[in-house]
Amino acid sequence: MKNLAILGATGSIGVNTLNVVRAYPDRYRVVALAAGANVELLREQIVEFAPLLVSVREEMIAERLRTSLAFPHPVILWGTEGYKQVATADCVDMVVSALAGAVGLLPTLAAISAGKDIALANKEVLVMAGDLVITKALSTGSKILPVDSEHSAIFQCLLGNRHEDIKRIILTASGGPFLHLPIEALASVTPAQALSHPNWRMGKKITIDSATMINKGLEVIEARWLFGTDFDKICIHIHPQSIVHSLVEYRDGSMLAQLGVPDMKTPIAYALSFPERTASLGPNLDLIAAGKLEFFPPDLQKYPGIKLAYEAGKLGGTMPAVLNAANESAVAAFIDERISFPVITKVIEETMSLHSARDKKEDVTIEEILAADCWARAMAGECIARLASC
Repeated sequence: MKNLAILGATGSIGVNTLNVVRAYPDRYRVVALAAGANVELLREQIVEFAPLLVSVREEMIAERLRTSLAFPHPVILWGTEGYKQVATADCVDMVVSALAGAVGLLPTLAAISAGKDIALANKEVLVMAGDLVITKALSTGSKILPVDSEHSAIFQCLLGNRHEDIKRIILTASGGPFLHLPIEALASVTPAQALSHPNWRMGKKITIDSATMINKGLEVIEARWLFGTDFDKICIHIHPQSIVHSLVEYRDGSMLAQLGVPDMKTPIAYALSFPERTASLGPNLDLIAAGKLEFFPPDLQKYPGIKLAYEAGKLGGTMPAVLNAANESAVAAFIDERISFPVITKVIEETMSLHSARDKKEDVTIEEILAADCWARAMAGECIARLASC
């Protein structure tokens, strides 16, 4: 029996993780949950799974949750310290890191410091602090197993092969809801349109990231740290069908790919059960019914966020944290209809241009990363105010 802590229990990854737990009650037990502000859904999860420990975003939300539950109820905490306690509890074997955005960094790092295994769905953890996180995991013996479908695919394609034989890692991307929309039409798209992803059902922030394709840039940085591969060996292919989740090309010309229907329960289940594979929880892939599979390069004029992510990743230091913070701020402003869709990447570009990453790319401290994150949010806020009419 593996005891799980789920950070981001009410988000799409958290909900799908609990679906996997329901399917295998003899394998997994939920001992701790963390969420933001969705008290109603979290309450239902507490009643069903009876965790020992729970944390939410704010003290007021914690009090609302307490009053909604009959006694006895789990210990209910709040804030970053509460998230850390959920992630590091002695009874926890594995932490599913699925909090949205930078808020997931400190609890995930705390879990790694405590030697917990991580099923990682929060790409911002490695984007902001990849070197620090991987170094800490190596020192504590914490295993980091990717949950993102693309990184799970790469992980599987690398098993049993030599790292020095890698020629290229190819991340696939659906292209999002605006793949066939002319670039000049992007200025008039609405948040509702951007949130209508053709293949995946995800949280708001990551769905907007898919529409701008900044998510693919963030995944490039994540792949660099997960797999120890140079940026020049990581590329992106648009694949609208979302059947091939990613590929690895080796120097002898062989190319390995992982295929499957677009269903997050599959990579979640694999991360939880690794090295075993459990029975499928959804429809199996029918290649004949799937029809043709297409691949083509991304349009960097239409999706400038990809180029910005490569730039931030190669600069290193605190620049990736600045990229991430500016993106989170701009996405929130777009969802609130304060800026237009193309302004999202303009905010990122301007914020990055105002920041000087540390000359020394290694040994950036967590304090420096958090300071850069805070600074970037303030600068992005100023950019958003200035560009709001664009």
